[in-house]
Amino acid sequence: MSEIKHVNLPYQASLLSFFSAVRDLPYPALLDSNHQHFPDTNFDILVANPLARIHPADHGQPISWYTKPLYQLDTTLNPMTLMNALMRLICQEPWAKSAPKNLPFVGGLLGYYGYESGHFVEQLPDTVEHDIQLDTLNVGLYGWAVITCHQKKTTQLISSPWCSHEEVADLINRFTSACDDVLVKHDLNEARPFRLEAPFTSNMTEAEYAQKFSKVQDYIRSGDCYQVNLAQRFSTRYQGDTFTAYHRLRDACPTPFSAYMEFSSGQSILSHSPERFLLCDQGRVESKPIKGTVARGNTPEEDKANADWLLASEKDRAENLMIVDLLRNDLGRTCLTGSIKVPKLFALETYANVHHLVSTVEGRIDRADQAIQVFHQSFPGGSITGAPKIRAMEIIDELEPHERSAYCGSIVYFSANGQMDSSITIRTLVADHGNLHCWAGGGLVADSKCQQEYQETFTKVGKLTHTLEQDFLK
Repeated sequence: MSEIKHVNLPYQASLLSFFSAVRDLPYPALLDSNHQHFPDTNFDILVANPLARIHPADHGQPISWYTKPLYQLDTTLNPMTLMNALMRLICQEPWAKSAPKNLPFVGGLLGYYGYESGHFVEQLPDTVEHDIQLDTLNVGLYGWAVITCHQKKTTQLISSPWCSHEEVADLINRFTSACDDVLVKHDLNEARPFRLEAPFTSNMTEAEYAQKFSKVQDYIRSGDCYQVNLAQRFSTRYQGDTFTAYHRLRDACPTPFSAYMEFSSGQSILSHSPERFLLCDQGRVESKPIKGTVARGNTPEEDKANADWLLASEKDRAENLMIVDLLRNDLGRTCLTGSIKVPKLFALETYANVHHLVSTVEGRIDRADQAIQVFHQSFPGGSITGAPKIRAMEIIDELEPHERSAYCGSIVYFSANGQMDSSITIRTLVADHGNLHCWAGGGLVADSKCQQEYQETFTKVGKLTHTLEQDFLK
């Protein structure tokens, strides 16, 4: 019987050099936990060369096969429904049922969902300007993965029965050669140049933000909603290799849900997100919403004072609690009845430039193919929409001038063995044919202060924009 195969490779503290070894293959993606800083993350995952790709199309089929189709699917379905059906078939494979559960990914789906993928879940207005050519979602069906387990200090090539002996042999040769190469980091900029052509600028002025803030307050007072996440977009032009920019930001902004993904020529995603959306680990579903942010202090005393202020902030605790309740409701759609719990409420997590208030919501499922259904029924994450979710998304569409694209969507994998993990793509840049975009927002509630919320968006995105401007703006 065909089964999962393992090839041990030298342990890699990061998979950056391995990513370089497969960049010439279609649709490479690196899920990069930057593990040394964060106990919650243990695995790095590298994939490339998918067997198929699921993406919405203006015309034609939502799935493109690059091999002989493995399954017959109803291509009239929307992409999310099609992926539900695909994962049901994959999880029924004998090799998938017998695959080890302690591996995060043994073959399956991996990619990103843009924020506008929410239109596949709910009927929503669409009045924003769409000026980014990146697909609304782009998910590959991958037959192999390199997985580093930092806890055990192991790196393995995991291949499914979908992979040929020739493909596995080629990959082993690539990664063996990468181990023999010495990556001299200080030469990276010279070898793969990257530069910004101008500083980042916002898509709204401070006065325009204030007008939109006032409109949100009107909606809250009238009872339309309790909270709305209002974001602004920062954009510039760039030239060169965005993988160089990712390297630099990875050093400057270590985060537990970093990722780098390349698509067609001139398109990539550079994500440095601190926020998990949903994890499914052997039937246990977990979400860790972030609501509540304060800047790090300039001295240890100021830093502690800022953290203590955030922990005691009634406004931020209320905002966090609203999203916890929203997620309990979202997970309750698909998790087992009575399984929803909140083991952590208002926990402090600290990152390079901010402190965050983070809670944990849990539930359970009992079938491997249900992980993707939990994800789809909960998308997009409530921490970046507001409450109630649908009304908040309608208001976001009305007030924000441009599409969010990958921002506030998710980078996710669904493995054939039932495992799943995903991020909320905040602190994320989208490179699109010479344009570079990033976003920052915050949840507005009844007692929010306009100037404070406006400044918080710069606090959140500043480490990304300032690092790139300082190092690459000539």
